[in-house]
Amino acid sequence: MSPEDKTRRNVLKGSMLAAGAAAAPSFVLPALAQGERLVPFTDVPDSFQVRPVQPDTTHWQDTREISEFVTDNDDFYLVQHYGQPEIDNDTWRLRVTGMVDNELEFSLSDLMNRQTTERQIGFECGGNSQRLFHGLIGNADWRGVSLADILRQAGIQEGAKEIVFFGADLATEEIRGREVEKAFARSLSVTDAMREENMLAFEMNGEPLPHYHGKPVRLLVPGWYGVANVKWLTQIHVQSTRYMGRFMGRDYVTLKKENVGGVDRWVENSVTTMNLKSSIIRVTELGGRYSIQGFVLNDGTPLRSVEVKIDDGPWLTAEMNPDNTQYSWKLFSLDWPNPTAGEHTLVSRVTDINGNVQATQEELPEKVSYWEDFGQFTRTITI
Repeated sequence: MSPEDKTRRNVLKGSMLAAGAAAAPSFVLPALAQGERLVPFTDVPDSFQVRPVQPDTTHWQDTREISEFVTDNDDFYLVQHYGQPEIDNDTWRLRVTGMVDNELEFSLSDLMNRQTTERQIGFECGGNSQRLFHGLIGNADWRGVSLADILRQAGIQEGAKEIVFFGADLATEEIRGREVEKAFARSLSVTDAMREENMLAFEMNGEPLPHYHGKPVRLLVPGWYGVANVKWLTQIHVQSTRYMGRFMGRDYVTLKKENVGGVDRWVENSVTTMNLKSSIIRVTELGGRYSIQGFVLNDGTPLRSVEVKIDDGPWLTAEMNPDNTQYSWKLFSLDWPNPTAGEHTLVSRVTDINGNVQATQEELPEKVSYWEDFGQFTRTITI
């Protein structure tokens, strides 16, 4: 990282701290105060641990240890399926092809010289779940260019239905007895692709996009699970047919039972927009007073409330972090001033502005696949 990059990153983080301090006296950032301690959950086994970031491996956070509203680039979760290709920024090109009036090609400098946009976006892996205590998660400040502007410049032709995003990460797969080379790719409908929020990002938390996170450019689709945010992006292709690659048609596909016109059927759907979800991630103690803290992720729909239930008590309204934005993770806290000694159960639920309530585990659809684990997550703790 260059000195200029470090300076920009520190300024960004400093300005967020200052803004948060001015806005909220009771809950600003999740960093522990002097003398404050983490109270261990009893539902976390001793075997649970976070691995260091290594090439071609999955990395998750220990959500109990989240210390900043914006996730450090080295802590932001990592999942990749076809390795982590090394790309030369000077020779990298992004092509826009297919059913467009004008096929386009951009260098990195071409994109960086366009009008840029900045947005805070948090997301999780479609496979994030209780088994990792929801650690496949991150929240970052991103800078890049508008995808919709580029598609408008290319001119999408009548009859186009889907837009496919190809990464530079490649692998050989055996399909029906034949070995073929495939690129990681995901698609969006034309309508979904033209959302003004979508971004081609080349900067993360004030520094050039790190190698593990898709250098030099990745797609960001706010409100969608991480699999949609294609890394190491090299081609955008507009077509009239559905894209049925592995990560749209065979993998990252949720198989669940639904009632279809009065008949129970097993239905498959690609992992796309994030479901309404909250999770308690830690309990802290300071001077005998306790605080329950957690996060919310969803598709960007405004929230009505986040509530916490302790044991068999009533649902209590939590306080939302004032730094929360539409597509960031949404942090919350609840003061717990006089807990009794002994075992306790804690659970949270979130309700959006349309009245949708986070499902209980019992209310989740019957599923075969483990994708999209968004049910209420009960924690246990001893005081």
